Amino acid sequence: QVQLVESGGGSVQAGGSLTLSCAASPYTTSTSCMGWFRQGPGKVREGVAAIYKSGGATVYADSVKGRFTLSQDTAKQTIYLQMNSLKADDTAMYYCAYLGWSGCTPLIPERFPSWGQGTQVNVSS
Repeated sequence: QVQLVESGGGSVQAGGSLTLSCAASPYTTSTSCMGWFRQGPGKVREGVAAIYKSGGATVYADSVKGRFTLSQDTAKQTIYLQMNSLKADDTAMYYCAYLGWSGCTPLIPERFPSWGQGTQVNVSS
């Protein structure tokens, strides 16, 4: 099993920025996909963004396109979610997830076997 550790959560004002990190250990496969999901109070867990280790292609939920950017440092087995123009609706627990084969889509939580503990993001308006 791959272990995932998230960091970077916190509280920001609407319109602000925050960057989340997720480090995987001890390794990731060459065909892996890593991504972020989020779940707000009383809401279902939804996919936010994901990235293919090989090639770096990304997918984003419509709700975050143009505001969030997902990148990776493959040598460090780490992904980064840069969140800009944050809104109150972005408030949620953000979870990092891992899938050991090429196939980031469909971006649904049931497809991802490995999960981090989550990091809280609070956006005040």
